[in-house]
Amino acid sequence: MSSSITNRASPGRPSPPSISIEPVAHSTSTSSSSPSSKLKGRARSASLVKVEEIKESLDDVLDQSMYANVNQEWVNRKGAWLIHIVLILGGKLLFDLLPGVTQEISWTMTNIAYMLLSFLMFHHVTGIPFQSDMHGGAYDDLTLWEQIDEGAQYTPAKKWLICLPIGLFLVSTHFTNYHPWLFAINFTALIVVLIPKLPALHRQRIRILPEDDASGFATPTSPIHSGTTTPRNRPSSMVM
Repeated sequence: MSSSITNRASPGRPSPPSISIEPVAHSTSTSSSSPSSKLKGRARSASLVKVEEIKESLDDVLDQSMYANVNQEWVNRKGAWLIHIVLILGGKLLFDLLPGVTQEISWTMTNIAYMLLSFLMFHHVTGIPFQSDMHGGAYDDLTLWEQIDEGAQYTPAKKWLICLPIGLFLVSTHFTNYHPWLFAINFTALIVVLIPKLPALHRQRIRILPEDDASGFATPTSPIHSGTTTPRNRPSSMVM
């Protein structure tokens, strides 16, 4: 703090000295900030695989009960069970027409094609393709398998959809003469289709490398400083 004292002479009597006090600017050093305040961002991922549950609110239940879900009604209609047999036989005949394809390869391709289409249709695609606004988006996060019979387990339609892949696997294994490699391929396709049908995985989603923990490292951020100190109010000169 610096002060200046000035004596002013007057013709009559001497005037008192004027004292002015100038403030000293104080700057805050950024080196004393803790390192933890400089490093902010996403936390490290605890696991590469994350299981999430699709919650069902009261509003979703009310929206689902407003109108019938035509997206899953066809599963219980007449001919819906028979169409699976027709598609399997049609695929088998189509693969038999390919040149150079043996019966072992044809049955394996038929099994894989049906399992792949079944997985995409019942366990991968979510929501309903039409009249989704009638239900207020209550089915947007549900697969077709979770929509069948309002989510009830072991209904006649679901029992049929479970037994059919198992039967096709057994037939394919028989006509491939129990070849080890073809058996492993057909069995893997069966497991991929059967696991999502288990009641324990109802409304469960398996996320691999979740987006919020995709980087695995915290993203550092530097504190922003303007480089200038904030000026304080300059006090007025005191005259004594």
